Amino acid sequence: MFNWEGVSEFVAVAEAESFTGAGKRLGISTAQVSRQISALESRLAVKLFYRTTRKVTITDSGQIYYTHCRQVLDGLDEAERAVTNLHQTPRGRLSLTAPVTYGESRVVPLVNDFVALYPDLKVEITLTNQMLDLVAENYDLAIRLGELSDSTMMARQLSSRTHYVCASPGYLSAHGEPHTLPELEQHNCLQGTLDYWRFQESGKPQHIRVSGNIRCNSGWSLVDAALKGIGIVQLPDYYVRSELETGALLPLLERFRAPDDGIWAIYPHNRQLSSKVRLLIDHLRQGFS
Repeated sequence: MFNWEGVSEFVAVAEAESFTGAGKRLGISTAQVSRQISALESRLAVKLFYRTTRKVTITDSGQIYYTHCRQVLDGLDEAERAVTNLHQTPRGRLSLTAPVTYGESRVVPLVNDFVALYPDLKVEITLTNQMLDLVAENYDLAIRLGELSDSTMMARQLSSRTHYVCASPGYLSAHGEPHTLPELEQHNCLQGTLDYWRFQESGKPQHIRVSGNIRCNSGWSLVDAALKGIGIVQLPDYYVRSELETGALLPLLERFRAPDDGIWAIYPHNRQLSSKVRLLIDHLRQGFS
């Protein structure tokens, strides 16, 4: 029979590359993690990690053992989810991550509505613009925007977003309106994290480099600058929808607008969706629509 002693600690150290990090992840002391790893190495008669005062590195033997143990633990996770699915009412832990601004404005309010429907849930939400490792950090779900680059994840599209190029009437009165993409060189284009804007011309995608006197990683700050007549912006619809409806900002270069891109729910491919995650995805899709 398989001996489980030390396996969870071993996998945690391998993924955290730290005894201290593994202890925090498992909620136990670093000393206890170290004892379990030492006992496991003695039982297997093999060295699993190289240890220095600054770094923990897995050995070749440890890497082979990790691959098999990870599969076993994933199987146990699947078994637990299968049992959880027997409950008609979602309950227990549910963790997800989402981008900061979109999470605050769109995702979290819908998740709060979901928790109000199912108060037996304990939901943990992390808002970050970093691409977290869902498997290593044990997330059930992530909300991602735009093009997906991680083919190891399963994805369901929740909605889509439109990028608008727009400026205030005051800016256009003072500087004129661009009617072609090359004319953007003559305008003050307020930049976010990228130095190009996305368009489509004659059915082909175009990335046009732009420049201006403001660069900021906050979409709301760029909206404020555009409203004050400082320059032109390209932003997703959820930043500028109300301003476009009221006429405070005017859409530009509409015939060159890039196709809408996706808003996605992603989850590890080796996990069956639990009923609570599936219900949350359906709830988000309905809310976004």
